[in-house]
Amino acid sequence: MKLLTKPIIKKATEQYSKGADFEQMVVAKFFHPWSNWTWYLMNMDDESGSYCWGIVNGFAVESGSFSMKELESIKIHGIGIERDLHFEPVKASELWEALNNY
Repeated sequence: MKLLTKPIIKKATEQYSKGADFEQMVVAKFFHPWSNWTWYLMNMDDESGSYCWGIVNGFAVESGSFSMKELESIKIHGIGIERDLHFEPVKASELWEALNNY
């Protein structure tokens, strides 16, 4: 599965200047079907995906940077990271609150 589409790249790169501002939108959700880890993309530096910023729900809910290239390289039992095809963009502050109150 292709993790980044042109519309996702466009939205994420447009928000890059917002950094860690939680008033921006989360534009994509990535997960591994055999794991409880989830990555929510807020912004990225360019189309290469070498530097992304978002919310990560793993051992704890955190905000920070991650590499799309690294996500694409993850394979657990031969299965890679997937993009939630039904995810609707949401304001980062709303997602953060929901994840921390779960």
